[in-house]
Amino acid sequence: MVNPSYTKPETASAHKKDVKKDFDVSVITISSSRFEYVKRNKSFEDASGEMIIDLLKEAGHRIASYDLLPDNRGVISEKVLEMILREDVDAVITSGGTGLSPRDVTIEAVKPLLRKEMPGFGELFRMKSMEQIGSAVVLSRAAAGVLEGSRKGMVIFCLPGSPNAVELAMKEIIIPEIPHIMRHVRE
Repeated sequence: MVNPSYTKPETASAHKKDVKKDFDVSVITISSSRFEYVKRNKSFEDASGEMIIDLLKEAGHRIASYDLLPDNRGVISEKVLEMILREDVDAVITSGGTGLSPRDVTIEAVKPLLRKEMPGFGELFRMKSMEQIGSAVVLSRAAAGVLEGSRKGMVIFCLPGSPNAVELAMKEIIIPEIPHIMRHVRE
């Protein structure tokens, strides 16, 4: 016999109702080659970073900051710590440095700063990426989590530097789910 006081659990769609839908996001591109090019030439094209910014704006979000950093663990950690302390940043999205080469250190820089990891993000990203790149998906270490130290609750998404990967993550995961994620992060 079913307990008469039992209530049906809330669904994901119920959790998405009446949540804040616009956030202030810091975008960080991580690429030593682009960083060095900018130092010499004072300009550069960042297709992935620009795509993140454009897609966020189209979805009604605001850009709190945009930075280009070298593949340097200390520099990346420092920048993320700076974002944690800012009151005007709700989320951070990085692009680049998530592969397997020795210079790819984004995950190593960010992981110690996490209060909670969100393994489902990386798992879903890799599952969806299979359609585009097949078994090469095993090279991706895309990750996400809740940052430690933010007074209001802040999330970070670490994406590969490929424009195709960025488009997939932004359109199919981050933009649809960020209101739901932020609701739980700030409970």
